[in-house]
Amino acid sequence: MLRSIIVAVFFLILTVIIGVSAYLSPNDLKGCDSKPAQQGRCQKADAIVAISGGNTSLRTNEAIRLYNLGWARYIIFSGAAADSSSPSNAAVMRLQALKAGVPSSAIITEEFGRTTRQNAANTNKTAKDYAISRVIVVTSPYHQRRAGIEFRTHLQNVAVLDYPVSNDPDWPWYWWLTPRGWWLAGGEIIKIGAVQAGESQ
Repeated sequence: MLRSIIVAVFFLILTVIIGVSAYLSPNDLKGCDSKPAQQGRCQKADAIVAISGGNTSLRTNEAIRLYNLGWARYIIFSGAAADSSSPSNAAVMRLQALKAGVPSSAIITEEFGRTTRQNAANTNKTAKDYAISRVIVVTSPYHQRRAGIEFRTHLQNVAVLDYPVSNDPDWPWYWWLTPRGWWLAGGEIIKIGAVQAGESQ
């Protein structure tokens, strides 16, 4: 009897861990080739949007990698300065992309978004200005679900695809073995609930 209870609890915990991982980290490019297809789900977007926060450098590198593979014409870097006396996060990300060989003409910066919602709302104006109708949102795996919800809510007439970065040190496969992993997961689930509750009002 005790053994059955232990096994049941083990599988329950395992199901929760797998479920949380899958829920927080949707990937709309999963199953696509490294380069975009001519049509369908895996076709090229107009822009790749990288949001600052978490491991900003890693998010920037992932956006650059997708750009170099031909996934979009533009990269939009979104994020205000952590310190008002410093350059914006978006400006720092732009510099990283320029050093990596991305042409200046392909880079767009949104330098005022301090929250995921502001990142999305501010990017909506950019999308209109550049006639962007399809974007790939790049962020950390634990943040991807909420980012996707906010961008789908605030970007008008724009298709939004989720693409979490890989090998994020803040979200390793064993995240559930660390207090920080549960802190990030729990915090995101609470924030997602708040976002969805606000939408339903």
